[in-house]
Amino acid sequence: MAEFRLKAVSPKGKMIKSEFEADSKKKAENRVEKLARKNGFKVKSIDKKKTFTYKVQKGAKDPVTGEQEAYSKEEVEKALVKLGYKVIRINKKWFDFKLGVPQSEIVNFIRLSADLLHQQLSFDEILGLLHEDTTNERMRDVISTIRKDLKEGKEGDEVYSKHEDVFGEFACYMLSVASKSGNMAQVFESTAKFLERDAEFKSNLRRSLLMPAITVLATIGVVLFYVGYIFPATAEAFVEMGIELPPMTAATLEMSYWLQANWLLLTLSFVIPTAAAWYFLTQTAKGQLMKDKNIIKIPVIGDLMHKTSIEIFSRVFYTLYSGSGQNIEVIKVAAEACRNKYMEKQIKQVSIKMMLKEGAGLIEALKASGVFTDTAISRFKLGAESGALKQNAKQLAQYYETQTTYKMDTIVDMISLGVNIFIMIALIGITVVSAESALIQPSQPGM
Repeated sequence: MAEFRLKAVSPKGKMIKSEFEADSKKKAENRVEKLARKNGFKVKSIDKKKTFTYKVQKGAKDPVTGEQEAYSKEEVEKALVKLGYKVIRINKKWFDFKLGVPQSEIVNFIRLSADLLHQQLSFDEILGLLHEDTTNERMRDVISTIRKDLKEGKEGDEVYSKHEDVFGEFACYMLSVASKSGNMAQVFESTAKFLERDAEFKSNLRRSLLMPAITVLATIGVVLFYVGYIFPATAEAFVEMGIELPPMTAATLEMSYWLQANWLLLTLSFVIPTAAAWYFLTQTAKGQLMKDKNIIKIPVIGDLMHKTSIEIFSRVFYTLYSGSGQNIEVIKVAAEACRNKYMEKQIKQVSIKMMLKEGAGLIEALKASGVFTDTAISRFKLGAESGALKQNAKQLAQYYETQTTYKMDTIVDMISLGVNIFIMIALIGITVVSAESALIQPSQPGM
């Protein structure tokens, strides 16, 4: 959504300035109009945040270029001068296409911030260094905006929430927590670890499922192309000469004719259900809940994904847990971060509800959710009894990280073996049919 800034005057003559988001300028104006009628203030202006390109220089260094979002050219100039730059040029960007920021850039930003915080550098210094070294233009603009907002004394929620499309909801929440935390370096460290594990898991999942799936589909495509297009050209030549075809060759030719006659129906019968299932399972709340509820029941891969979600829950719980009270908000955030909608639902609607309405303890409530393994419940229970719940959550996360890493490697090897066997069977089938066709002997004249 676009960002807008309202400037107005209250009935008592006080200047009002407020920033908000809306889908369009028209909707922003309608929203302000309703507020103005309700509260009686007079609207002076509604400005939309725009993107400006700039060229600046610091000292004897080479000039650098970049982009910055602001409500006016003057604001950009003021911010750059405040950061110690000499402004060479500032222009409005007429075609504002926002480029994405790679996950690796985000992880590097948070990881380097954590490392430099451990070295006792101020966060403003860190942002300055990262701004200079970042090559991604969008990320450089985000860092510049964060630095400017923090210098103006804005709260962490306000500073990071506007960059949710870059960092993601969870990372934005953690960074805002870090800005108010007494141990900023630890929160950044844990957030970086979470993002690294998340990126590693997605990469391994692609490696174990996506690439083998593409390989299998490509093999099926090659077989269908051979059977439906290449093979008939050879087999029909024998038919035209009146030669009787061997059983496998005849059956393959019949299959070829059937594929040629029904290829459109076959394609639609595969594409439409696949697209519908993908949309339902990934784009609808009910479908995501159904998928996540059942995916953890799948042998081998389901167990892996289940334990990975518990690892993430434990890691976030360790980072945010204060050691006092029920920490309902901590449990809620950890549930939202665990990347499983069914687990999130059970923890929120069963565990948290029990703790709030029935006064249940943490271990009893987590066990009642039915989504934690006996090992996880045992570690949490041991931590609660010994007074080391925070540390035990960290140990559980590390244990499942090690276990899932080894298990993922095993799964990748098993899937690779299965794909290789499938390709071997397909090649053997093509070879046998081709060999049978090659052994057909033409009929002798007069016979």
